[in-house]
Amino acid sequence: MQVISFRPHFSRNTLLLMLLVAVVFAGVVSWKFDLLRDIYLENQLTTLGLVVNGAILLLFALGVLRMVTIFLDYVHEESALARFIRNHDLDEEELLEGVPEGSLIARRFHTMQQLFESATPINQAALASTLLASESTRTSFPKYVSNILILTGVFGTIVSLSIALVGASDLLENTVNVSGMGLVIHGMSTALSTTLTAIVCYLFYGYFYLKLTDAQTNLLSAVEQVSTTYLAPRFQVEPETTLYEFTGLVRSLQNLVNRMEKSHKLIMKVETQLLKAVDQYQERSEKTDLDMVTIIELLRKGFRLRDGE
Repeated sequence: MQVISFRPHFSRNTLLLMLLVAVVFAGVVSWKFDLLRDIYLENQLTTLGLVVNGAILLLFALGVLRMVTIFLDYVHEESALARFIRNHDLDEEELLEGVPEGSLIARRFHTMQQLFESATPINQAALASTLLASESTRTSFPKYVSNILILTGVFGTIVSLSIALVGASDLLENTVNVSGMGLVIHGMSTALSTTLTAIVCYLFYGYFYLKLTDAQTNLLSAVEQVSTTYLAPRFQVEPETTLYEFTGLVRSLQNLVNRMEKSHKLIMKVETQLLKAVDQYQERSEKTDLDMVTIIELLRKGFRLRDGE
């Protein structure tokens, strides 16, 4: 039995961990709701904070939603691959028994089977590169969100500081301008809130994006291991494999020749014994004939018979 380095429940466990972290985060938000309300909602002179923070949260939510859908797909792929490995280990006649037709391992099986039936050489490296490129396109949006999520906080900070500078300018022009001081404070508060939002979202999102890449690596590496270990010997004929099989055939023929030589010697021995037995039988038969002639002569003489009687 071949051992495949594969964790069949990696994506499912990651989804459960994501749910647990989300529940803990929701509990913290509920616990510190008054403080967060003062930071994000109270005493806002402009809607800039709400817009920037809303944009950050929207981008974060879309990225998480896309990651969840990919994780769910990988849960089904891991289940299909685990079923395929189990079918092989149990020596099932149909390896795709219970394996969905649209799964990665089923498509790889059919691809290698078609190439084998059409007498086309199977390039394992090309198949692996094609699969990796295809799966990489699925994570393009989560990767984009991961790259720019922290930048949205920087963008909010820059815009907020710009507002604070406007307020500082008004304050310098008129020392009794209360609105200018309020605008400065508002700008600094908005800069803090947008940066805080982006950092918290990035901490959550960045970790689970790395787990997503780990899940993808776990699945694709297992598919390639199964292809190399289980499918390649079934569909692919390599020169080294052919030479090894030919060597085995020659050894089998040598063993057969040796057995035939032993059988031939045994047959020759039996033949010699049969010839001896035939010679002995002929000698005994001739002797028996002579004895019969002698007995007949004695009987004639004893009963005084003439020849022909």
